[in-house]
Amino acid sequence: MNKFRTHNCSELSENEIDKNVILSGWLHRKRDHGNLLFADLRDHYGITQCVIENKSKFFPIIEKARPETVLRIEGKVVKRAGGTENLDLKTGKIEVFISSIEILSNANELPIPVFGEQDYPEDIRLKYRFLDLRRDEMHKNIILRSKVISFIRSEMLKLGFLEYQTPILTSSSPEGARDFLVPSRLNPGKFYALPQAPQQFKQLIMVSGFDKYFQIAPCFRDEDARADRSPGEFYQLDLEMSFVEQEDIFNVVETLMKKVFKNFSSKKILSESFPRISYKESLKRYGTDKPDLRNPLQIKDITKIFTREDVKFDIFKKLVKSGAVVKTIVTKETGKKPRSFFDNIDKWAKEQGASGLAYFSIEKNKSLEGKGPIGKFFSEESLHEIMKICDAKVGDSLFLACGTEDEVNKILSFARNKIASDLNIIDQDKFAFCWIVDYPMFERDDNLKKIIFSHNPFSMPQGDIKDLNFDKPLDIKAYQYDIVCNGVELSSGAIRNHIPELMYKLFSVAGYSKKEVDEKFRGMINALSYGAPPHGGIAPGIDRIVMLLANKQNIREITLFPMNQNAQDLMMNAPSEVDQKQLKELGIKLDTKK
Repeated sequence: MNKFRTHNCSELSENEIDKNVILSGWLHRKRDHGNLLFADLRDHYGITQCVIENKSKFFPIIEKARPETVLRIEGKVVKRAGGTENLDLKTGKIEVFISSIEILSNANELPIPVFGEQDYPEDIRLKYRFLDLRRDEMHKNIILRSKVISFIRSEMLKLGFLEYQTPILTSSSPEGARDFLVPSRLNPGKFYALPQAPQQFKQLIMVSGFDKYFQIAPCFRDEDARADRSPGEFYQLDLEMSFVEQEDIFNVVETLMKKVFKNFSSKKILSESFPRISYKESLKRYGTDKPDLRNPLQIKDITKIFTREDVKFDIFKKLVKSGAVVKTIVTKETGKKPRSFFDNIDKWAKEQGASGLAYFSIEKNKSLEGKGPIGKFFSEESLHEIMKICDAKVGDSLFLACGTEDEVNKILSFARNKIASDLNIIDQDKFAFCWIVDYPMFERDDNLKKIIFSHNPFSMPQGDIKDLNFDKPLDIKAYQYDIVCNGVELSSGAIRNHIPELMYKLFSVAGYSKKEVDEKFRGMINALSYGAPPHGGIAPGIDRIVMLLANKQNIREITLFPMNQNAQDLMMNAPSEVDQKQLKELGIKLDTKK
């Protein structure tokens, strides 16, 4: 190779015994056995155990060297003594008997150790990310990410897609999340925006006559952090296709996802053909449009039970009379669980901001009875009806929530996961994909007191466009879809609206005038006016795909240099103040009081 190494730290085996070799890497750890000192040398590829006698003139060098010092080691490959092999290492049957050592770079005292996988506070890990990334698990996660992206790129090319790059400096979007704004020096008082996604540009690529586009695209959104969403920036597999229908998009994405997840994980895919679930049905059964289908628990609506005379649970009955709904989750054969199991679920619900979850179990003594705090309020006949609605049996338990549709769906969607986790009934060795389809084109924003787009304003409405009833916009469904895996939304997509007249009409429903559409979407509306093909696309999140494959709960575990929850880069000290000269060039004055 070169003066620093003849081999990397994972290459050596019994085939190299008695050969002289050169290795370079970091001092991972060392163990002093008196007359012998053992040192594990680590590089990107792996670890090799090296050994030196205390009579060697180089012994003091490695004896004093701190962990993570960078060393160049020369020596002879020898077979490890019987019983000392480490079969967890590729190099575990040999070791290098050191003849010389050179320190290439000294290491200070470490703020976090690299050896071992101890948990450390996030702020320390992010401030010293270059050390955190040396740790074995983090290093493997980032390598996995690189391999997944390379694999996806290769498969997209095989599927007939071509990769194009779209601009990073663009115009601000009036829809979606907050933009990151970039002031223009050459155009004082005006701003670029970093792209929330290449949405308009990829559609313009289709209008330009290209047939299949993809890009591993960086996207920028000024949003708060979550476990599955980085603040600031993220990457997505952005794709778009011309002359396609919804099923064409599904076929491409299903083919790709199955290949990716089978290639990089030993977990099984629950269903080879991803189920299609309507948005309305998903809310009805799971309380969310991001259902985890590994979880067998479903939500049932039992509101009508509380209109019966023989049900005496007056708190819920009064709420139902005023328009509330009651929904329940049935757990199978949990009637004999200790009361602490039920009380813990109720306590957890209150911690989530709900009023709690009422509960009871169904048992049969001389007759059918409800067991638990509210069981006494139900007659035998009402219990029979509940069992019929919920497909419940004697020995099952029910958790109930009452409130507005949105309130009940929200708490029970969380409760599904909490209860299933406590009961250990989620199959952790499966990937469960599904498509959520038939999203409403519009929704009512109660805060703004107006109708807004529910998903993507550039989507094509379903049905005959000549017969759309714009007097009932909330009834219009769109060709919009999400792909979900294990309760994680990987992407949203849509068949696009390529007809300018229809776009004006749809935007008018959301309160935009023709002039405003022309101003805010000038490039798009102008391009569509010169002949646009029917087209559609989607953009699965790279970060979330890798997070699932690495079996991690937080996206920062698979991101090289993430920000913290406050959108700060603690390692590079960003965001930071800038020089007054730069601000003056941009014509910007800061309101320091604010």
